[in-house]
Amino acid sequence: MIWAAAVMVAATGGMVTLAAGAPGQCTVTGYDTFDCDVALDGGGLTFALPDGKTFAFTLAEDGTGSAFLIEADAGPGQVPDELRDFRAVDGKPGCWARGDEFEFCVLVEQ
Repeated sequence: MIWAAAVMVAATGGMVTLAAGAPGQCTVTGYDTFDCDVALDGGGLTFALPDGKTFAFTLAEDGTGSAFLIEADAGPGQVPDELRDFRAVDGKPGCWARGDEFEFCVLVEQ
């Protein structure tokens, strides 16, 4: 198996369109490493967390990113929790962090 850093595709402006998620492995602060299906687009990614929440990440033009945590039972008009100012982690491809407070890593099978 060959793994590629999902966010690197998004960060370099690569356009990936998937009808379904690509198999991957995710690590998010507060969760153990878990298998995930990652939906990618030209500027971000989305995957389900083990507790049913949805994690969405999008890049800004300045190389920073924002993450959105969407509740499993979210209804129309419910605002997701937003975490801002993520930056790529040096030496850890596919990983983004907000200081020492929150980090996530996503690798997808290629």
